[in-house]
Parts: sequence; structure tokens; C-alpha cells
Amino acid sequence: MKFFVDTADIAAIRDLHELGMVDGVTTNPSLIAKSGRNIAEVIREICELVPGPVSAEVVASDAAEMIREGKHLAQIAGNITVKVPLTLDGLKACRALSDDGHMVNVTLCFSPAQAILAAKAGATFISPFIGRLDDMHLDGVDLIADIREIYDNYGYETQILAASIRNVNHIIEVAKIGADVITAPPAVIKSMANHLLTDKGLEQFNADWAKTGQKIL
Repeated sequence: MKFFVDTADIAAIRDLHELGMVDGVTTNPSLIAKSGRNIAEVIREICELVPGPVSAEVVASDAAEMIREGKHLAQIAGNITVKVPLTLDGLKACRALSDDGHMVNVTLCFSPAQAILAAKAGATFISPFIGRLDDMHLDGVDLIADIREIYDNYGYETQILAASIRNVNHIIEVAKIGADVITAPPAVIKSMANHLLTDKGLEQFNADWAKTGQKIL
């Protein structure tokens, strides 16, 4: 499974990248706004730091403008993935950009039917938002399972990019199902290393070692 980090915070991306935990990055207008910086500058800096796919989202609502914006964003770096919404215009833009050789991430997916359309439109990635479905008292993980089954049935090459990841359990569950990629905030990815028994075991080891009065170096 590939790990994308969902942020526009350069320091946070660099920190995880140094751990070898970043295969790509997803951004959106809201994350860019939080950075308080120019979108092109932020995206370019991320692309220079991370060699994998970096999603940069269009803001237009009609297909022609999405295509124009997408081509502009794609010029920032060779690893840009143009991010478009799962609307009919977004799907039209996806097909045009994909046919032009650009990676495309179709975002805001909330149903298997939408995921089928994205695959047929040539999407590189489909981004089902599982956390937002959970907020509506629906099981977002079930959506990943449905898409996985459908894509496997027909050999669709679109990668399932599980998004709106809220916790470690989300990551574990979609990994068991076979999601190709997860994108999560830095804090969630880091929290995967945490376990109470690990902390207790390390505390005991340190206490026992201190009793020996020895040093390794």
C-alpha cells in the first residue's frame, strides 16, 4: 500500500519523507489556504521534495475551465496529478486530461456508481471519502470494499486512493480490503507507530538496563 500525506505543510511532509513514509502528497484548496502561501509556490516546493504523485486541484466548475486549469497545474512539475471533482464536467475533464497524458485524481467520491464512471473516464486515482460517510452514520470502509470488488471484476486500472482518513483503524481496514493508496494527515500516519504495550515494554527494558550500570558506548 502506498502512503500519501494529506497536507500542504512542507515541514510535515519533509519530516515523514525522511522516515521513508511518503509515496505521494494530496492537496486541495482548503489545505493551500491554511498554508497562507501562493498555490504554485507550495505545489512546486512539494514536487521538488517528493518524487511521487502530488495532487493539485482545479477550482473551476465547468469542463473547459477545469481542463485549462489542469494543464496549467501540470506544467508546474512532471509528478503533478490533476485533481478534479466527481461531477459530469469533472469526468469530462478527466477524460481529456488523461488522454493528454496527465495523471488525474477524481475526488469527492461517495458511491460505487461514481467510482465506475471515474474508471471509465480514465482516472489514475479515485478518492472515496470514507470519513465523511462515517459522519453521516454510513460505513465508509464498505465503499472501499465495493469499489475494490467492482474494479477487480473488470480489470479497471484506476487506483483506489482511500481519502478522508480519520484514524489508524481506517488505515488498517482499507489495507485489509486492498486499497491501493491511503492519504491521511501527518498526525494519523505517525500515530500508527503508537501502542501502549510498546511504551510499557520500552519502559521495562530501560529500567532493567539501568540496573546493570552498563553503557553500550
